[in-house]
Amino acid sequence: MGTLQRRNRLAGHLREHASMYIFHTVLLVMGVIFGAVIVNSLSATQKQDLFYFINEFFVQMKNGEIVSAKEVFSHTLAYNSKFIGIIWLLGISMIGLPIILVMLFLKGMVVGFTVGFLVQQMGLSGFLLSVAAVLPQNFIALPVYIFVVVAAVAFSLQMIKKLFVKRFYQPFAPMLLRYILVYGAANLLLCAAAVIEGYLTPLLMRAVLSLFHH
Repeated sequence: MGTLQRRNRLAGHLREHASMYIFHTVLLVMGVIFGAVIVNSLSATQKQDLFYFINEFFVQMKNGEIVSAKEVFSHTLAYNSKFIGIIWLLGISMIGLPIILVMLFLKGMVVGFTVGFLVQQMGLSGFLLSVAAVLPQNFIALPVYIFVVVAAVAFSLQMIKKLFVKRFYQPFAPMLLRYILVYGAANLLLCAAAVIEGYLTPLLMRAVLSLFHH
């Protein structure tokens, strides 16, 4: 019964905020595209320098000289948790709405730039490397970011309604509790993304690197 209730609640939430999910997904995708396009604006020297550092990293990874899986896990989780924490706080502040949108766009841009650069510099091996390095953890992390952004924007709009629309009587405490639970649930999901980035992604990348003898 509890599982069914949760499913119904989730379905209701998705129906209620469908337009917001579509808008923010499109914004993220636009960021990815923009990031991939920016690669072409780099000069030949910038591309060369950047590729040198990336290549050094790949050599170290193949030789097993990079940081431990545990360190990658804790660093990734701390970074992701801070990122959604800032979005969460901006949602409470109400004035942070534009910054939330910029942050989501930039997140997409970083992903797009990484994939675009690797593909441009290394062709098929770059594409496979970007799939191995970027896709597994972001398969969880990016939907979580969108979920938190939608929750933050929705909370902010509810707060604005509460302040300025007299007919809006929704009590504040349950609203805040739900919003806190969103942050908690998002962190649990980001734990899974950090496990993938720390323990699975390096294995996939090594497999691709050994395949192409980089």
